Amino acid sequence: MNKNTEQAIVETADAVEGSWVYRRAPRAMRPYLKLARLDRPVGTWLLLWPCLWSMGLSISGYSLVELGYIALLFAVGSLAMRGAGCTYNDIVDADIDLKVERTRSRPIPAGEVSVVQAWLFLIAQSLVGLVVLLQFNVFTIYLGMASLLLVAVYPFMKRITGWPQAWLGLTFNWGALMGWAALDGALSISAVVLYCACVFWTLGYDTIYALQDKEDDALIGIGSTALTLGDHTKAALWVFYVLFFVGVIAAGMLANLGLIFYVGIAAAGTQLVSQIKAVDLDDPGVCLSVFRSNIEFGGIVLLSIIAGHISV
Repeated sequence: MNKNTEQAIVETADAVEGSWVYRRAPRAMRPYLKLARLDRPVGTWLLLWPCLWSMGLSISGYSLVELGYIALLFAVGSLAMRGAGCTYNDIVDADIDLKVERTRSRPIPAGEVSVVQAWLFLIAQSLVGLVVLLQFNVFTIYLGMASLLLVAVYPFMKRITGWPQAWLGLTFNWGALMGWAALDGALSISAVVLYCACVFWTLGYDTIYALQDKEDDALIGIGSTALTLGDHTKAALWVFYVLFFVGVIAAGMLANLGLIFYVGIAAAGTQLVSQIKAVDLDDPGVCLSVFRSNIEFGGIVLLSIIAGHISV
């Protein structure tokens, strides 16, 4: 840790207000907890939900103990790998983060952690993720390893394309494949359709998130869908979320879910509509609040999938 860390730990700009990281965590650990985004848990939920949704599509015939164990593995794995991914992203983007108002309070540009310390922390988190991955069946282990290329390339996409959110969608929703594979040791068309649908979900919520930085991003010269879409952003959000909605329904049909699933998904759809109506393209605070509402949205979808099995 750098010397100036002893003087002050800067609270990350978009941290959850009153986060335990700043109130209760040991001072020496706070920069690392910030690197892992534990002061902003929404990303962990967004990584975990596709895993649980995919599991939900395939839960028939498994005991609660088996399902609970697999779900716990995904929860720990999501926490570790989201932290590792964010740490890697911060290492790669250190020069960019220093130029963006919202991100210059991250540990590396704020001088709280050196790049070497960040790499060591990244290795530690990756080892935790590896231990979790090795608890799954062989097919799921190889499937999980296949995602590493997507993870490695993601931080560079904003430098070469105006659609980095699409690459994030491919990366962040790999769990939609992993969840089914962890139970069945193989993939199904239902899981693949869910994965494709989730890519559009990410395109929607991460475009909303990127609206916070659009002015800084334009000045620096990096890409985002918030800049690419411009005044057409709200119209694009309708397209992204409708495609997600159609895809999730198709995945449920392929998994032979019952009527209650469709009722629940319709309720979830109204939440997506409320996101589009509520988002203000020029208000970062509103954008962050709408983005965070996807935690609740994910819970509605999961409950709908589980209920769909009960009502068959």
